[in-house]
Amino acid sequence: MNPILVYCKRDLVRWFRGKWGFIAAMAMPAAWLIFVGLALPIRFTDHYIDFVTPGILAMTVLSASLAGGGLLILDRMLGFFNKFLALPPPRESILFGKILVITIRGVIQSTIILIFAFLLGARLYSPTQLIGTYIILFIFGALLSATATTIAIYLDDHDQYAAANAMISMPLFFTSSAMMPYDVMPDWLEPIAKVNPLSYAIDGIRILKTGEIPVTQISILSLLCIGVVTLAVHVFRKVKI
Repeated sequence: MNPILVYCKRDLVRWFRGKWGFIAAMAMPAAWLIFVGLALPIRFTDHYIDFVTPGILAMTVLSASLAGGGLLILDRMLGFFNKFLALPPPRESILFGKILVITIRGVIQSTIILIFAFLLGARLYSPTQLIGTYIILFIFGALLSATATTIAIYLDDHDQYAAANAMISMPLFFTSSAMMPYDVMPDWLEPIAKVNPLSYAIDGIRILKTGEIPVTQISILSLLCIGVVTLAVHVFRKVKI
């Protein structure tokens, strides 16, 4: 069996068994949909939950991906990581297994949030829009998973990683186009939001809802993903047992 799939299956089974962690991970995005998507008074649109849903989907993948970096730290603390490095399969298979399982986790969680958004009144996506949305979320998830795994290599414990997670996640979300369009942003925020990787994923999903294909957003996310994964492979090759 492919070692990448073996590593992926191992972490996926462990994740499914920890049901309370799964439930807790869904609480924040669901709360954002209810208390922001439905309750926040907004003037630039009459159906804010439609506008904010792509942002909440991207935030769900962001949270799942950054939290997934803790899988590698846990393996290091329990001694499994060094044992995996000593096995015959290429050590890159550990990296790709982690990226795959973290991305799958993010896509599963975002699927539940999307269904919840539909139940709250968001307009349904067409099959083409759904396929495009999942492509964007998967590429974005792989980009963030590779980033999170690379950061986890350099940190020693969960406390340091949790601090790095908090330092990255919320600033990245609040400086994106998740909550408001560019034309109503403050002048200082707009240029930051336009280069934020989170905005590319969010804008891509919104463009899909207009019936167009977000070629630019998908291309940029793909290039970023390839670059970060290449860096992660380079880092993994230098890890010592």
